[in-house]
Amino acid sequence: MEASILDLRKNMKKVMSALERNERVTLTRRRRKMAVIVPAGEKQARKIKATDLAAFGMWADREDMQDVSAYVRELRKPRSF
Repeated sequence: MEASILDLRKNMKKVMSALERNERVTLTRRRRKMAVIVPAGEKQARKIKATDLAAFGMWADREDMQDVSAYVRELRKPRSF
């Protein structure tokens, strides 16, 4: 089923009925797909590991971030004017 945000607001009963029939509901906004609501019984998407992401380790060679705790403490220090 495909429903706009307005349909979701005004026809929630139809959307809930579709979910009870184990249908996926695609939410659209200005005819563009925004989200998919899946029934609760459907299997969840696989969990992504941080190491699988392209950005993982991109700052590994930075000298100023060797001690992460010290770096974060430095960032959180209050400003001095």
